[in-house]
Amino acid sequence: MYLIKAVFYAAAVLIAAAQPLSSQASNFTGLEGKPALRSASALVVNAEGNVIYGKDIDTVRPIASITKLMSAMVVIDSGLDLDEKITVTRADRDLIQLTGSRLEFGASLSRREMIMLAIMSSENRAATALGRNYPDGMAGFVEQMNRKAAQLGMDNSHFTDPAGLMVENTASARDLMKMVRAAQGYELIRRASTTTRIEVRPYAKRGPLVYGNTNRLLKNKSWEIGLSKTGYINEAGRCLVMQANIEGERVSIVLLNSFGKLTPFGDSNRLRKWMLAKSS
Repeated sequence: MYLIKAVFYAAAVLIAAAQPLSSQASNFTGLEGKPALRSASALVVNAEGNVIYGKDIDTVRPIASITKLMSAMVVIDSGLDLDEKITVTRADRDLIQLTGSRLEFGASLSRREMIMLAIMSSENRAATALGRNYPDGMAGFVEQMNRKAAQLGMDNSHFTDPAGLMVENTASARDLMKMVRAAQGYELIRRASTTTRIEVRPYAKRGPLVYGNTNRLLKNKSWEIGLSKTGYINEAGRCLVMQANIEGERVSIVLLNSFGKLTPFGDSNRLRKWMLAKSS
C-alpha cells in the first residue's frame, strides 16, 4: 500500500516539476538594472517557470546540504513507514567533513523526525541514517537519488551521498530549480523546511533535544517562505534555495557559492528589494 501511494504521488510531482523554464516575463515585468549579488550563481523563477533573474545558471557546482532535499524526496517516494524508528550507528559518522552531531550512537527517531532534522537543521547523521536504512542500502539509495534527478530532467547533476558531505554532489542552478519545484509538492518537506524549532527525544532516559532552522529569514516578518534549504561545505560556499511569496507572487530562488556566512540571506534581501522596486 505504501509503495502504490508513493508511485502515484511521485508521478504527480514529476509532471509538475518537469515544466520547462521560460524566459517570458512575470508580474515583475519592467525591472530595471540588475541586483548586485555576491553569489556566483543565482536563479529566480515564478510559479509558471518564467525566469525573473538569472546569473551563471548552467555552471555545475558543489551543492552541499541542498542535497538533502533529494534525499527526503527519495525516502518519501519509497513508501517506507515514516513512523518506523531508525537508529543512529557508527556507520553514520561524518568521516568526510568531520562535522559533529548531537545524535549519538544509539539515538533512535522515526523516519519522519529524521527527515525533519535533516531538512530544517541540516542534521548530517539523520540524513545518512535515512540512506543507510533504505531497502537496497546506501548504494541503492544513492542510485535512486540519481535516477530521480534524471526523471526530473536534472541533466547536469550528480549525487554521491544523502547528506551532501561529498564535494561530488553537484548541480547547476538550473537543475536545482527543477529539484526545488519538485520538492514543493511534498507536504512533509515544506513543513520541515519552514519549522523554526522542534523538540525530539532520541534517548529513552534523557530529556528532549531542541533543534532550530538554519534559515534565519524564517524569523524575518517581511518574508513569507513556503520552502527552504541551506547548504555549506568549503568547496560549495554558502548555498540557499527557497520558495517564497513576494508581492503576491510565488517565486523560487536558487543561490550558489556565496562566500560569507550571511551572504545568501543578504542576496535574498537584495533580490526581494530589486523586485519590489517596481511597485514603489
